[in-house]
Amino acid sequence: MGPKLQSDVRLRPIDLAREHGLSTQAIRNYEDAGILPAAVRTPSGYRTYTPLHARALRAFLALVPGHGHRTAATIMRAVNDGDTAYALRLVDESHVQLLDDRRTLRAVESALRDLDPAGTKTGTETGAETGTTPAPRTGPRETFIGPLAAQLRIRPATLRTWERAGLVRPRRDPQTGYRVYDEAAVRDARLTHQLRRGGYLLEQIAPLIAQVRSAGGLEPLEATLHGWNARLTARGRAMLTGAAALEAYLQRT
Repeated sequence: MGPKLQSDVRLRPIDLAREHGLSTQAIRNYEDAGILPAAVRTPSGYRTYTPLHARALRAFLALVPGHGHRTAATIMRAVNDGDTAYALRLVDESHVQLLDDRRTLRAVESALRDLDPAGTKTGTETGAETGTTPAPRTGPRETFIGPLAAQLRIRPATLRTWERAGLVRPRRDPQTGYRVYDEAAVRDARLTHQLRRGGYLLEQIAPLIAQVRSAGGLEPLEATLHGWNARLTARGRAMLTGAAALEAYLQRT
């Protein structure tokens, strides 16, 4: 009798789980979620798997670090449903997001080199707070919420949210009550905007802004950008690893 074909090899849930330090329940959950193909059932109802299932599990776990759990699961479901084109489109979209994040990082680094808000429009424009009411003049390098929001391409409500979180500290005009953003407030708004685009949460940005203010410089942000760059590099390499594992699985499906 010749050697068994790989398709004839039968694996138990524990065999798949042990390789990756998972529980057998996790293996069953992955199957139920469509991440793994349906198991073969014994006459007594027990699940049995094949090397193909082992490759599917390796592919999924390799995809997670670069694409995230949800996207990795959707990729595997698409492959198992025979829609490889959709699965590859999801892979492409993750690469596009990574490229966009790299561009955002470069934008933040550029902001580090040139945080002088030259060109910021002054409060002599109309609609400082509501978009309709003329505003009084401001001092040099000062602006109102409307022009600043337009410059950053965000809503004024977003600036108000950042203010409530302590990330931006405009002063109030004593006569009109309008928010007036001086050079430091504009700097903080620009940094917050760039870091939000990079995926940072407000609670993660707050201590950084506080450090920048207390230090009187941007050295803390430089350290943050170094860590951000390292994470993007790790994600890019993880995508390569995931692509190799996915290709190995596709070759056997």
